[in-house]
Amino acid sequence: MATHMTCDGASRRDFIKAGVLGGAGLTLAGYMQLAAAGEVKSNATAKRGIFINLTGGPSHMDTFDLKPKAPKEYRGTFNPIQSNVDGIEFSEHLPKLALCADKFAIIRGMSHTLGAHRLGTDYVNAGTKPLPSLEFPGYGAVVSKETEQVNPIDLPAFVAVPNGNQRPGFLGVKYAPLNTAATPRIGTPFSVRGIALSGGLTIKEVEKRQNLLRELDSTFESADANSQLLDGLDRFSQQAHSIITSKRSRDAFDISKESPAFTKPFGEDAFGASCLLASRLVESGVRFVSLTLGGWDTHSDNFTKLSTNLLPRLDTGLAALFNGLAEKGLLDSTAVFVTGEFGRTPKINSRTAEGGRDHYPRAMFMLMAGGGIKGGQVVGKSDDKATLPDGKGFKPDDAAATYYHALGIDHTKEYHTNTGRPIMIVREGQVIKELFS
Repeated sequence: MATHMTCDGASRRDFIKAGVLGGAGLTLAGYMQLAAAGEVKSNATAKRGIFINLTGGPSHMDTFDLKPKAPKEYRGTFNPIQSNVDGIEFSEHLPKLALCADKFAIIRGMSHTLGAHRLGTDYVNAGTKPLPSLEFPGYGAVVSKETEQVNPIDLPAFVAVPNGNQRPGFLGVKYAPLNTAATPRIGTPFSVRGIALSGGLTIKEVEKRQNLLRELDSTFESADANSQLLDGLDRFSQQAHSIITSKRSRDAFDISKESPAFTKPFGEDAFGASCLLASRLVESGVRFVSLTLGGWDTHSDNFTKLSTNLLPRLDTGLAALFNGLAEKGLLDSTAVFVTGEFGRTPKINSRTAEGGRDHYPRAMFMLMAGGGIKGGQVVGKSDDKATLPDGKGFKPDDAAATYYHALGIDHTKEYHTNTGRPIMIVREGQVIKELFS
């Protein structure tokens, strides 16, 4: 998948850099060296989660919150189409999602004040406004910590395809995702570095390397027992060896094993293939998967970029994911969350002849499904020009509390930093109860 640059000069890869070892995600060796099991809530509604980050900030007015009666300089050139749910309309360039609107809920009137890419991204990936003095953990890190690994040791708890914007924050890098570092291709076995034994590497050679790692680990015996960086070293050899040599793990990542009939709706695009992989991973027992579709920073040529590229890719991959999870009987037990870091200006700018839309955190959309969330509904509302929420509206904190609720996690639970400071999972925010009714 291509690296997308945003207007402030930051690439998607920049979002995931966080000091030594790249905090947001690790290679197999880094991940397994620092990974450890957590706890689970037996009453969890959803058993697994998928988070899809639309980096760059998609336009709400051209996707799921059209205003066909607004003045021309606001409404743009796209027309609404009726979904399979009475009264719910989408952009004409999202026909496949319109046909499965009964499977997910739309949140309109979502609003915040952080109009910079990095700050907005950090906000929606953790559900708490970012602070310069403390890095909050993303959803995948919390799920990794809260989820008891009843699944075999040969599967990672959290996978990012190809990498992601969620960092483990003060929980420590042992809760970082395993980055695939590449995107799969439809019909082709997917090779994740360190999982597939490529380049002639044999199991016997892996055993030799495991013995070497045991020797290396012994050099850290005198290290600080409270060090988050070294926490989990004791399990590294066993779990890394288990994943590398496990047929279960290799099969989980191998989308070529899906039937042609199931695969076809995902199309040929890298995002569709990533959605296919996400469905296969959660079916195999992976607890949390994050995906990224970038390129939404449409300051110019907004309508061409959306209609010819971004919306068809989102439409095909996401609709196939919702339908595929439902077909496998996994949608109810998989909490899905789709969001960008903000919306885009309701009024079209004049940077090019076609025009574009700029950063706009005061109004945006989010999508959610699974985990008890009722599909086929719209919660919240924006005003007649989509400039602000119509009424109180919602914040990313509320979305985070809701998502954790769908996953059976109490968002008010307190964790402690390595200095002993108590921090709630979501410091502010309330569960959006309408989504569950």
